[in-house]
Amino acid sequence: MSPAVVEQNQGALHVKPGTEWAAVLGRASRLAPEAFGTDRLHNLVNGSWRATGEPEVLISPVDGSKLIGLPRLSAGEAQHAVHAAAEAHAEWSRTPLSERQARVVAAVDAMADVRDELALLLAWEIGKPWKLACADVDRALDGVRWYVDAIESMLGDRAPLSGPVSNIASWNYPMSVLVHAELVQLLAGNAVLAKTPSQGGAACLTLAHALMAREGLPVTLLSGAGAELSEVLVRSPGIGAMAFVGGRSAGGKVAASLVDTGKRHMIEQEGLNAWGVWDFSDWDGLAAHLKKGFEYAKQRCTAYPRYVVQRELVDQFLAMYLPVIRSIRFGHPLAVERDDDDLPTLDFGPVISAAKADDLHRRVGDALHRGAIPLYRGSLADGRFIAGQDTSAYVAPAALLAPGGASSLMHAEPFGPIDTIVVVDTEAELLAQMNASNGALVASIACDDEDKARRLGRELRAYKVGINKPRSRGDRAETFGGRGASWLGCFVGGELLVQAVTEGPANELLYGNFPEHSRYPSSV
Repeated sequence: MSPAVVEQNQGALHVKPGTEWAAVLGRASRLAPEAFGTDRLHNLVNGSWRATGEPEVLISPVDGSKLIGLPRLSAGEAQHAVHAAAEAHAEWSRTPLSERQARVVAAVDAMADVRDELALLLAWEIGKPWKLACADVDRALDGVRWYVDAIESMLGDRAPLSGPVSNIASWNYPMSVLVHAELVQLLAGNAVLAKTPSQGGAACLTLAHALMAREGLPVTLLSGAGAELSEVLVRSPGIGAMAFVGGRSAGGKVAASLVDTGKRHMIEQEGLNAWGVWDFSDWDGLAAHLKKGFEYAKQRCTAYPRYVVQRELVDQFLAMYLPVIRSIRFGHPLAVERDDDDLPTLDFGPVISAAKADDLHRRVGDALHRGAIPLYRGSLADGRFIAGQDTSAYVAPAALLAPGGASSLMHAEPFGPIDTIVVVDTEAELLAQMNASNGALVASIACDDEDKARRLGRELRAYKVGINKPRSRGDRAETFGGRGASWLGCFVGGELLVQAVTEGPANELLYGNFPEHSRYPSSV
């Protein structure tokens, strides 16, 4: 073969050698052979891995390829697992804190040793670019180490719960949300159950839980259809508390199911996070935040898909915003030009599935039909893809001005790289448009006047409100807002139940032991 042909082959985009799915899965299987079957993942019940359930083949959003089978357990099999977890909880709750800390640290160390394998599994399963996949793993492990040092003072005189914590979480952050929560719950003296998200992250979670189980941690990992298993995992009398992270529809059903049980629970649901811009001038500072906001195609609960802008500032806002959205880089997370190239630095890869991509395209089309103005519509031709690969799960970034009130983009989170911009004339309109979904996880105010920002922020129906510089890490002793503290609030049915100003860790409420004196309210 001539040198010219060799150079041409090396210059064409291809999956970096060693990061192919077969290679990654093979290494994971060798690390935890007990947890991986030839055609399916296993379920972890009562400390042992079992090849039960009918497997449903998982599809990678990266290129549409088949990954591995995810078993679908029956409600009866799940009920058996809950009973076993309750028995394990009784023993674990009597385990001294020092031993719990030692075992959790050993599990974290074991996961740190295979951090790259966990990240590569995430890249294939949920389409995370390399650096973001690594960050998902690192945040989980770093956060748990922080809790290991802080857990004694956090617990105080609290006792473990009456039974294990049941965890149902979405697919987008398997490590830094689900595994992180489980390990902190274990530190607090509670056994844990987790349902594997059916849309992605199963193989990564399987490897992580295999390493946790090897250190003697009482963990249970189950897979199956939510409609069939939720009754067991939510209402079973043996469960001490319920932790749910996901969409409003499913979260609402979980909350309704718990009403007559009195069971302690934490429910984190989606909402249309909004960034309000009023009497503001630091455009360079805001641009950096908006650029970072496109990470992982805005498929995270703290993403901002809505900007509510004072009319007098719209021209300045767009002069800052449009170059940001034009600079977004997306494509195949593992594609390189030469074998020895580093994996690409991308803002995002695919959305979670081709069906989700179709949904986003329909939403944009509907908004345009209802009068929205297209400010920017990217193209897949701008993406970084391997020749001939399936791109059905990819969505180029887009921004729409003034979607109609009947458009779903006006009041619901798209969970994709689609922004909407709404223009307002008064502070009352600003607040109304930022509260369009009647509750959100986060909101931010970009305003030069800190006192005014604080006043506006107190009218927002959001769990956290930041001023100018948002933060969402609860395992760091720092404020959420850049120019002042954040507001923590919990809403049920639009009514504020709890509000507090916090300058320290917030995740004690979410991931640590639940307060003995009350059931932690659902957050909307």
